[in-house]
Amino acid sequence: MSGQSQFNLAHERQKPPLKIAVLLNSYRSPFIQDIRESYVRSIRNVSPSCTLSFFLPAENAEDFPDPEEFDLIVVGGGNADPRKKHQWILRVHKFILDVVTNHPGKKICGICWGHQTIALLFGGVIVDMDVPELGVTEAKLTPLGKRFFASYPVEEKQGLVRLQQHHRRAVGGNTPPNGFSELLAGNQAFLSHNGSVITFQGHPEKDAHCAKLRVRDALRWYGFDPAEKGAEAEEVLRQVERDMERQHDGAEIWAGVFDWVRGDVKGLEMGMGMTMQQHL
Repeated sequence: MSGQSQFNLAHERQKPPLKIAVLLNSYRSPFIQDIRESYVRSIRNVSPSCTLSFFLPAENAEDFPDPEEFDLIVVGGGNADPRKKHQWILRVHKFILDVVTNHPGKKICGICWGHQTIALLFGGVIVDMDVPELGVTEAKLTPLGKRFFASYPVEEKQGLVRLQQHHRRAVGGNTPPNGFSELLAGNQAFLSHNGSVITFQGHPEKDAHCAKLRVRDALRWYGFDPAEKGAEAEEVLRQVERDMERQHDGAEIWAGVFDWVRGDVKGLEMGMGMTMQQHL
């Protein structure tokens, strides 16, 4: 698979399949089908027997999963500021809090917009970035992150994880949201103290093909007129495309998340007895 690192997934493919619900939180995006297909490619590359169900709460007020029917709920990326008070955003907030409160222990994974939204709900601060992140970038595993991903070849990469990024807002501050610890330094990934919620700023579900569908965001985000055809603008696009084609660790991330869902990740004691409700 182009751009994605390879490692032995035989052990993952022998494990019980998971039922996964994915919330696609983009409003009127022309790329929804492509994003959906990217989830299917990336997850089934790791665990071919997983069942994926997709929900579009930004388009349909009633389109939310029944938490009891799924092993994992993914709160995916989005194309709106999570700080806004649009009704669909507030409905997603309510859904997340309902799962945390009324379905304790249910596994939730936030990605990009989902990462920021969950951080916001638990006291985190969302900031506008001076320089957006686009393409594959590196983040350093914390000691907790190294334990979480101990089964995967992270040490040979000097404790670094590489993921596709596509965001101009980030979780700010020097401390994690209430009830969370960092898995990746710089607010790039969190794990809740009760072990039920994990979040990533990066996109383990995106390959280069999916990432490049929105490569022209780079022009607007870096201050160019999107219609501009000048040499400087074209070089920005070429560089971002090269960054999007770099090798990344999406498969390792998914395999680690699936182990976590099944309860196979050990050595994560960080006040696990504390409920998420205590941090609301």
